[in-house]
Amino acid sequence: MALQTAEQYKESLRDGRVVYYRGERVDDVTTHPVISLAVEHAAIDYRMAHDDKEASLAVVNGEHGPYSRYYQIPRTAEDLLRRSALIERSTALGGTLVVLVKEIGTDALFALHLIAAQTDRIHGTDYLSRVERFYTHCRDNDLAIAVAQTDVKGDRGKGPSEQNHQDYYVHVTAQDADGITLCGAKIHTSVSTNAHEIIVLPTRNFSAGEEKYAIACAVPANAPGLSMVASGYGRSGNEFEHPISAHHKMMETLTIFENVKVPWDRVFLNGEVKMAGPLAKTFVEFHRFTAVSYKLPLVDLFVGASHLMAEFNGILKAGHVRDKLAKLISYAQICRGMTREAAREAKIIGQFAVPNAELINIAKLYFATNYHQALAWVQDIAGGLLVTGPSQEDLNHEQLRTVIDKYLGAAETSAENRLKLMNLIAEITATDFAGYQAVLAVHAEGSIEAEKMTIWRQHDIVPSVNYAKQLAGIKPD
Repeated sequence: MALQTAEQYKESLRDGRVVYYRGERVDDVTTHPVISLAVEHAAIDYRMAHDDKEASLAVVNGEHGPYSRYYQIPRTAEDLLRRSALIERSTALGGTLVVLVKEIGTDALFALHLIAAQTDRIHGTDYLSRVERFYTHCRDNDLAIAVAQTDVKGDRGKGPSEQNHQDYYVHVTAQDADGITLCGAKIHTSVSTNAHEIIVLPTRNFSAGEEKYAIACAVPANAPGLSMVASGYGRSGNEFEHPISAHHKMMETLTIFENVKVPWDRVFLNGEVKMAGPLAKTFVEFHRFTAVSYKLPLVDLFVGASHLMAEFNGILKAGHVRDKLAKLISYAQICRGMTREAAREAKIIGQFAVPNAELINIAKLYFATNYHQALAWVQDIAGGLLVTGPSQEDLNHEQLRTVIDKYLGAAETSAENRLKLMNLIAEITATDFAGYQAVLAVHAEGSIEAEKMTIWRQHDIVPSVNYAKQLAGIKPD
């Protein structure tokens, strides 16, 4: 099948999937006043493939025809760099500073390839052939894929089998000649309302006795028994006051599995408890590479919007402003440089180039732990009009417009332009959308503590310790 057009993609989502938003069943995700914005946003992936200016980055000409570069299996550092460039470019075109609809799912497909091969060697299973067939199905049909990984967990001080009920973790309740049956729920499932397929992955390590929780599989978004309770950032508003969130959304769902039947050909892990943790971790390393790649337009926006606002406010020559701008530039470029270095220092496992785990976790940790300070610098440069400026209705009022132009204009620009920029900065630092981004910085793609732990485990400490011993005059062990 050829690459889908944006219209074909949207039409394909009219498939009877069960989605709820604010207590009401959504009849059609492509026409819903909120979720349709997420559909339009995701359609950027499909438009890029048919845009002469973008196709060289968005499309790969494979042996059996063209396909989305998101599906290109990374074999080299250069493949990872091109993937990062595509994610950065598509996110910037989207203007929402969040992922589109193929990035996370293909991260999971890459991880499944690697772990399925290991599982087959250890357990004599046949998972890799299933993964390869599913990968080919998704690639050749140009499908959008979501990933349901994070279980709702219940009491986090207890394991899956110790909970008040078993459904806090997605698990297998039955299996027969046709496949398995799933029950439970996942949370934070990004882009699921407008994906074709949902890949289910383990959320953590499991132990002997927890085999029914060690499950990986793929489920169509309209599968019987699957339902999604959708949420998204931001309120409705006009484009003057909400230049980002008035047009674009990314939906997250509570994804509920109520006796969902999964055919064996779509089951990629089933009870091999020792492989659940490695699968979860391998997915996360690919996904953190994706994560920092799609954050790059946001940190660039911090720099550009702050610089322009300093010009508008007439404070660009102030020393403290230039100091903050220098720090914002450093923040953006360190995130970008660490991401690229993680690609260049990729580890080759089998025929896959896996982003350097230590470096990409350092990049994600640096982004997350400096994010709120960056917000403060941007807000400080912008000023209090971020939250006290006049509304669109005020500007449309003839008499008030004259007053606003008189008092809120600046030497370098009009009052309207100054307020437009203020509203853009408010969207990324002070609105519902800004709060959404701030929570993502801390929790998305793994917590700050998980990143620290991975860095600790990945770093080869021996050379540094030996160097310290050498200078101290301590004999080696």
